Amino acid sequence: MTTLLFAQDVSGFWSTAMISTNLVVVLNLLGSLLLGVVLGYERTYHGRAAGMRTYGLVSMASTALIVVTGHTTEWFGGHWQAVGGDPTRVIQGIVTGIGFLGAGVIMKDGLNIRGLTTAASIWLSSAVGVLVGIGFYAAAIILTGLTVAAMVVILRLENWLPSHQVIGVVMRFSRGVVPEVGKLSQLALHRGYQIDPYSLAISYQDGMPEWRFVVSSVSKNRGETFSQLADELSSIEGLESFSMAHARN
Repeated sequence: MTTLLFAQDVSGFWSTAMISTNLVVVLNLLGSLLLGVVLGYERTYHGRAAGMRTYGLVSMASTALIVVTGHTTEWFGGHWQAVGGDPTRVIQGIVTGIGFLGAGVIMKDGLNIRGLTTAASIWLSSAVGVLVGIGFYAAAIILTGLTVAAMVVILRLENWLPSHQVIGVVMRFSRGVVPEVGKLSQLALHRGYQIDPYSLAISYQDGMPEWRFVVSSVSKNRGETFSQLADELSSIEGLESFSMAHARN
């Protein structure tokens, strides 16, 4: 008798109704991933750190966590009534706690922000755990596969699609030199880059002006290479020293 009851309980997780529910969840995940990638491409195109992968992962995780609340009758193989408490409150606590954990891996390094995609994938892993916990095994398996695809395939797609290369520049001029934004802008534009006017920051140290700004390529294929741009900057009259680094913010 015990074996029969156990077999009935397990079969409930793979019943026709559960498979149909999993299919609905998966279709929602696919649509959410597609829309998230489309939204993220606009950020990737402009050289931002949160791009297609980050938006796609966050969109999928949000969908996974909300869509299951519309199918509570199929939770735990259709045996939710036998479970005490309110699982939706547990889900809320998990998502909040994992969100703080993901925030811990986001770091700012100069003009770069690192760890956004890792944080999103950590948060998404909680959604996978929730799906497994409530018995949506097929959806959890497919969500895991979509996550891996988003991390690997979409990265290649990001590199293939047109986007702006963004470079952070720090220039230190000799004492008494007065740089001109117009000349620097013309020089950058001639080399296929444009200066972001809102990124310009000017400071003085021992009477020597220091300029910090961000340049972005006009198009993916027009800007000179990183080393070529560095050689060009080194020839500017009155430039004491400079540094450059790829920037995504």
